[in-house]
Amino acid sequence: MTGPLKLLLIVPHPDDEVYGASGTLMELLEEGHPCGLVTLTRGEAGRTLGLAEGPEELARMREAELRACLDVIGLTVHEQHRFPDKSLKDQPQEPLVEVAREAMLRHSPETVLTFPPNGGNGHPDHVTTHRVVRAAWESLPEAERPRLWYYANSSPPESEELRALWLAPNVRRDVSRFVTRKLQAIACHRTQALSTVDFLRRFPGRITEETFHEVSGTRSVGSGQW
Repeated sequence: MTGPLKLLLIVPHPDDEVYGASGTLMELLEEGHPCGLVTLTRGEAGRTLGLAEGPEELARMREAELRACLDVIGLTVHEQHRFPDKSLKDQPQEPLVEVAREAMLRHSPETVLTFPPNGGNGHPDHVTTHRVVRAAWESLPEAERPRLWYYANSSPPESEELRALWLAPNVRRDVSRFVTRKLQAIACHRTQALSTVDFLRRFPGRITEETFHEVSGTRSVGSGQW
């Protein structure tokens, strides 16, 4: 058993850990707090940018990119699963819930971080991951539940459908001290270069400030400090 962890991320794809939380991970790890990551898919259905031929080669490449990214972050506790990319909503949900629940029980994290109800951008895998992590969290005895955080953007989505499920951030963390390493970690995901450009264009402030929505109600939120 590894744990207890300060922060456990449960996300669907390689690269979902880096844009919105890598600075927070770097800071916690620097302070001596163990953290962990659960990645549900290998990202085999993503864009290749001509760097890979076929889903299997892309999956291997994205796994290597993720390892390089985690080396930059300094994160060593990582579980890589092989649920089908872009098809999580079509899978039996209980195995996904059990993966999340078992990770929480085994690592005893103080806080779990995942996607919000709208998935942030509506991606079906993000939305499904939110649902299974929330179900796993709710299945635990109330006294044993970790704090639950979602990625949160300060600006409401333009889409009315996404905006209806938007949750404003109530935790803000200044990670500007780690901006150089964060950019280096982001750059490890070469196959996701278009996603990186889109993120930098739409959310430049989230490079130096990482924002979350705490839903557990276990403390007074706002400072972003434990």
